Amino acid sequence: MKKSKFYVFMTLAFVLSLVLGACGSNNSSSSGSKSGNSSTKQVLNWIASAEIPSGDPTLATDQESFILFGNTMEGLYRIGKDDNLYLADAAEEPTVSKDGKTYTFKLRKDAKWSNGDPVTAKDYVFSWQRAVNPKVGSQYSYIFAGVIKNASDILAGKKQPSELGVKAIDDYTLQVQLERPTPYLKSLLAFPTYFPQNQKFVESKGKKYGTNSDNMLFNGPFILKNWNGTGLTWKYVKNPNYYDKDKVKLQQINFQVVKAVNTGVNLYNTGKVDRVGLSNEYAQQYKNSKEAHTYPTSSVFYFKYNEVRNGKKTALANINIRKALAMAVDKQSYIDTTLGNGSIPANGLVPKDFVKDPKTGQDFRAENGDFLKYNASEAKKYWEKGLKELGVKSLTFELLGDDTDDAKKSSEFIQNQLEKNLPGLTLKLKNVPFKNRLQLDTNQDYDIQLAGWGPDYQDPMTFLDLFVTNGDNNKSGYSNKQYDKLINEAKTTYANNPEKRWQVMLKAEKILMNDAAIGPLYQRAYLRLQKPYVKGVEDHLFGPDTTFRDAYVQK
Repeated sequence: MKKSKFYVFMTLAFVLSLVLGACGSNNSSSSGSKSGNSSTKQVLNWIASAEIPSGDPTLATDQESFILFGNTMEGLYRIGKDDNLYLADAAEEPTVSKDGKTYTFKLRKDAKWSNGDPVTAKDYVFSWQRAVNPKVGSQYSYIFAGVIKNASDILAGKKQPSELGVKAIDDYTLQVQLERPTPYLKSLLAFPTYFPQNQKFVESKGKKYGTNSDNMLFNGPFILKNWNGTGLTWKYVKNPNYYDKDKVKLQQINFQVVKAVNTGVNLYNTGKVDRVGLSNEYAQQYKNSKEAHTYPTSSVFYFKYNEVRNGKKTALANINIRKALAMAVDKQSYIDTTLGNGSIPANGLVPKDFVKDPKTGQDFRAENGDFLKYNASEAKKYWEKGLKELGVKSLTFELLGDDTDDAKKSSEFIQNQLEKNLPGLTLKLKNVPFKNRLQLDTNQDYDIQLAGWGPDYQDPMTFLDLFVTNGDNNKSGYSNKQYDKLINEAKTTYANNPEKRWQVMLKAEKILMNDAAIGPLYQRAYLRLQKPYVKGVEDHLFGPDTTFRDAYVQK
């Protein structure tokens, strides 16, 4: 997700309802009446955990923005019920060349932009070329590299964006050329960075494009309204130009940013919002409620260590210091006392129950095992060894997190654990708005960051590709030539050999974890209260977290 899903570290900002995207509300009566009959008012009131950082799908890097695009825009495919992929702008499944590298898509002729313009193959060509153009500065451009022909060379400045392997044969025929067969191509094509954009509109708006809802254009089931670019409220309204509008039942979804769990719970209990995420004492209080539901996810949260700051190596470049920090937090206690939402400890980067070995069917996490498990005594040994190697007796780090109540509580728990288990460590807390944290990450201006990643597509590579040397999402200074080599082999040499590719990715994660490139903390689950009249909201394990296309109110 560059920050593929760069998550609000809410419980580190997630627990509130991050996956939800946003929300909020005006009055409780707007949440609906009766089920699918005509007397039902098809309106939802929803909570968002953070502001929307970007309204430009090319520049977006975070999950809040991707939730927006997943509901207001569509690509060739869309993610629907049970994470299945459905045809969207594509009228039918593509024809594929014998070598598996050329796809020809016929586009549906009834797809329109919200201004009435038809969605054409040229919109895809323009959008994809814009995404890989180094002058535009998309941090998600890497998602094309090694997949679409010439993307890597364009990003490296060796070729021009016009040489990207995408072509409009005519208005409704799109030809896509790949560098090599890509088993997860369909799920990539359902990701917002691969969505089309209307060239005439984008260019007419110039620098204003995506800065507020008046400077955006949509081809999905909803239209964004009342977003001023920085505000804490906005809404989706049904798109009258959507090709499948008869299937869309909701007329409106009201969003408001809520960063405190108690505020969200109060809004829920007074009927002003229809779903709220729970953590800590609220999770304990409501876990047995008939309206409480646990939602597992494939999002993993971890310490992100900055090994190079302002051009100089930091103490975090020492592997023993990183291992000490990773092993000094009691993850289960953290989940039980601070999150309380059904999350599980993470002891690797690739999550549990996400992808399986193509030969044996074994889960990636189970097959590769656990790394950097909590062990206070071992953590202390690594710490003392690291201090000795650095020639110091103490270290001070800054811990960067979000500014929600849950994020602050998480930071405080971690501060207590690390300072208790690692003598000589002073941990200063820095909690900032989500958008600010993203910028600090981009600038590589932090020490330790509470970061999270949700998968963009259903393959281990969506996680493993994050930490290649100088990668757009690396932003930590981590570098390992053998790791880079394995990731490249998985993308190239073994791209058409599923089992060999799988074994290479297992080995790559082992290197990453043995290097303690990150300090895994937990794999998120949500515990939420949801009104019983809310039906059909889809929560996804990859791509945009939540979609409302098939949602409705039934009272």
